[in-house]
Amino acid sequence: MSFERFIAMRYLFARRKQAFISVISLISILGVAIGVASLIVVLGVMNGMSTDLRDKILGVNAHLLVGSVDNSIADYRMLTETALTVEGVTGVMPFLYSEVMLSTRHGVKGVVLRGINPADAANVLTLDKDMLEGKLAHLTGGYGPSGGPPGIVLGKELAQRLGVRRGSLVNMLTPSGMTTAAGFKPKVQTVRVVAVFKTGMYEYDASLAYVSIPTAQRLMGFKTDTVSGLELKVDDVDRADEIGQLLKDKVGGFPLYVRNWKEMNENLYAALALEKLAISVILVMIVLVGSFSIVTTLVMLVMEKTRDIAILMSMGATRKSVRAIFMLQGMIIGVAGTVAGFALGLTLCFLLQRFQFITLPKGIYSLDYLPVLLEWPDLVAIGVSALVLCFLATVYPARQASKLTPAEALRYE
Repeated sequence: MSFERFIAMRYLFARRKQAFISVISLISILGVAIGVASLIVVLGVMNGMSTDLRDKILGVNAHLLVGSVDNSIADYRMLTETALTVEGVTGVMPFLYSEVMLSTRHGVKGVVLRGINPADAANVLTLDKDMLEGKLAHLTGGYGPSGGPPGIVLGKELAQRLGVRRGSLVNMLTPSGMTTAAGFKPKVQTVRVVAVFKTGMYEYDASLAYVSIPTAQRLMGFKTDTVSGLELKVDDVDRADEIGQLLKDKVGGFPLYVRNWKEMNENLYAALALEKLAISVILVMIVLVGSFSIVTTLVMLVMEKTRDIAILMSMGATRKSVRAIFMLQGMIIGVAGTVAGFALGLTLCFLLQRFQFITLPKGIYSLDYLPVLLEWPDLVAIGVSALVLCFLATVYPARQASKLTPAEALRYE
């Protein structure tokens, strides 16, 4: 052990007359630890909430979307086979899109209607896991022209708004219709609710409805086997933009276009990223406050040890060695506080994951507990930031200690 480190440890954990300095040192360590632990817990919770939100969005919307400017793709079967040959694409689902009105004696609601094939949807969406009543496969089972009204799947909030449940009949008003002497007459079709889902996202649960593709084509008045576009699932959601570019190169350009989930939800994720940045800056201030206590500790120590510093310099210690002594003291506090903060923060995150002892109101949030997701880049950034702030806090006191003149310091001793 070098003499700088030996003296730094001896000064830092002083006893007898300097016991007060030891208490200040422990308080400094605690301040850094609380700041680091707060950063770990809050960023872990924010990552967990963002990931849960992303999973819910991608459970209803695919990772990639292939559409057409005229909202019509006739050769979608061949396009599906082409898309499946792109590296990274794991599932393809043709869909039809329209806006309709649903009505019952309890109310009227405008909704987004999507025509899907339940078998393909299982490879792309997570709707089957979100079902409260019935199954997505019931869209094609026992209903239609020969088996009664066609089936429809509604979100929970939408079903409550219309006052229906599985088995109920709903009137659907579609844009397709006919022109009569009295003007345009929209088409009205009776459909039966075969399933109800809940994603936890109010916007989706209150405005989405699903029917089978043949039913959607019939309701929209299509004369041919046509769809609005394709939704695709990829093996890595973070590479959706890269895979989307590969897909675009294969399917060609105009009138087709390819969009990924990041582009379609850009505003939402930009807001989440800004919120995460703002909270991170606020919490870094806590670490900064803890690092200021290091300045206080070292300044008090320099004042207390003026005579000792002068004697060390008289015995041959260089200004560089004196500066190193006090910088080592500050870094010992910083490292100890950072390690303690990581231990406290990771323990709290584990307890939150394991026991979920903090509950959230079910009617407001999509979850009833705080999800926690720790990411290595965040942990590394927290550790490095804490150590850098603690190091900067040692610079001024260490420089002041190294500037002492032995003769001046010992003049009145």
